[in-house]
Amino acid sequence: MATTLNGPIVKMPPQRTKKTLGLETVEPAVTPPPSNSTETTFTKKPKPVSKSRKKEIPEGLWTKCPKCAAMIFDKELDENQKVCPKCQHHFPISARERINSLVETCSFEEMDADMLSVDPLTFTGVAAYTTKLEESKKKSGLKDAVITGVCKVGHHRIGLGVMDFSFLGGSMGSVVGEKLTRLIEASTRRTLPCVIISTSGGARMYEGMFSLMQMAKTCGALAYHSRAKLPYISVLTHPTTAGVMASFATVGDLIIAEPAAMIGFAGPRVIKDTTQAELPPGFQTAEFLLDRGLIDAIVSRKEMKTQLISYLDFFTSARKQPAA
Repeated sequence: MATTLNGPIVKMPPQRTKKTLGLETVEPAVTPPPSNSTETTFTKKPKPVSKSRKKEIPEGLWTKCPKCAAMIFDKELDENQKVCPKCQHHFPISARERINSLVETCSFEEMDADMLSVDPLTFTGVAAYTTKLEESKKKSGLKDAVITGVCKVGHHRIGLGVMDFSFLGGSMGSVVGEKLTRLIEASTRRTLPCVIISTSGGARMYEGMFSLMQMAKTCGALAYHSRAKLPYISVLTHPTTAGVMASFATVGDLIIAEPAAMIGFAGPRVIKDTTQAELPPGFQTAEFLLDRGLIDAIVSRKEMKTQLISYLDFFTSARKQPAA
């Protein structure tokens, strides 16, 4: 032991290093770096930005079914007459497409193709009636909301009228009423059955009383047609409402409808507010009205031509039989 000015100096024995068969454990540093240090202890690599593999679907190739949400190839939908192959939902269809699906090739002879609506009341609302007419002509490619003519369905020659909802909601104005009346009268003169396919929001408000007059006029023509003992088949599609439903659409010898078509006079909300009563499930659908006897049959669009031929066979069989 040695002494110094500050006291004795004690010598400590040397520390022995613990041998671990050539392996020495080194404890990691746990002291955090000083706050003013510019060095980064852990370096994170930036994650690469992954590109989405979802490809954009071009417009005009696929259509989503509003009922079952299935994506349908447009070509397949057109070949299936605009009926969903998964759930049988009936998409809207134009008058020209419907005529092509029913009549025999090159047999349709259109009547009154150049008849145009006028503005007898000089109606002006949010937009002028003449402006609405021009917009509908461009949108639908039609001159008004109905196409009429004489054609062949199977081996039957008939008078056919087809309405188109894309022209001002298929509303019945003076032109629609006049064209249908002329079709019915021509069918009566030629002793032909008459078939009218309806889709409409009712009478055309832009023409006021002139549009309501068409309800009586078309029914009057059908009364003469019935007096001649000629069949009239009314086909109701989605939607058929208001003035059309209250006139020629419901006076047929046979009334048939497409599945799930909305059929009625006033809308469900108006009826509910008027009656102050809860409406039953499925109110104003084709199935609801079939159960209550207002319509005679529900026919899918794909089977419509076959069924029409069958019904026409039944109606015309008595005329073909020789008198006893």
